[in-house]
Amino acid sequence: MNLYITHSSCRLHDNGPDHPEIAQRMSRIQDQLISSQLFDWIPQMESRAASDAELLLCHAASHLENIKAKLPKEGVVCIDDETCLTPGSLLAARHAVGAVLDAVDAVESGKAQKVFCNVRPPGHHAEYDHAMGFCLFNNVAIGAAYAFEKYGYERIAIVDFDIHHGNGTESYARREPRVFFASSFESDIYPFSEAKSDIPNMLKMPLPKYGDGERFRTVWRELAFPALRAFKPQLILISAGFDGHTLDPMANMRLHEKDYFWITEEINAIAKEFASGKVISVLEGGYDLEALSLSAREHIKALFELHL
Repeated sequence: MNLYITHSSCRLHDNGPDHPEIAQRMSRIQDQLISSQLFDWIPQMESRAASDAELLLCHAASHLENIKAKLPKEGVVCIDDETCLTPGSLLAARHAVGAVLDAVDAVESGKAQKVFCNVRPPGHHAEYDHAMGFCLFNNVAIGAAYAFEKYGYERIAIVDFDIHHGNGTESYARREPRVFFASSFESDIYPFSEAKSDIPNMLKMPLPKYGDGERFRTVWRELAFPALRAFKPQLILISAGFDGHTLDPMANMRLHEKDYFWITEEINAIAKEFASGKVISVLEGGYDLEALSLSAREHIKALFELHL
């Protein structure tokens, strides 16, 4: 009971020339699944476009209105140093969010147990009232808010192994005590978040520059997994960023694709214990296209238990 959700409209978003967050990120993941003879084993669907009301489940109305007002009729408009808009950006973001909402509906209806959302723009840096860090709307946070509102969940875990801390998701966890947010990230890089875990429903695990897979595995094994088991999540959402790979230009970690396979298997085990196996994974970072495609392939193999 697996499901792969994407939409071609997610490729309409463009951050301008020489920007690392590009539409080919989605294509390379899908091409890797095809060339690895995995794609035919995975049921697929296209996502719906999220409505204004759905975007506002965890964002201020002023944020949505600001995006609409700045959306250009042509060309590229930058709204900060890292984040830009083109005419198709809002539609792309609606389908990225819509994929997560469709995934929630799928796991709740029994259509699927595990879902991977191959979408962009990414979301975990998007704050309540503004876009930042390549992210327009917080895809996973909106998905959690939707699950709480529509299906009455009481405990949802958001697991983030992107190498950049999900500051936007942290801000959501500060407003929503029914979420447990576990995040590992490289210290002293964007978005330069405080390393302290100062609320009971959040675990922040800063990693040293040039840390390797063993350090990564140790913090998750010793800190995050016991905390997740104590929380007993009814649903797990993953912010699946692959920019900790040793080849990725956006950070300094030394992870390999095998580390993403490992952490995904461990998350699956926790989901089987407490969440009837329900896991929704959503693409975040990963900017070396080869490393991204290999890491995502290993993540998807483990998520869907495709030991072919």
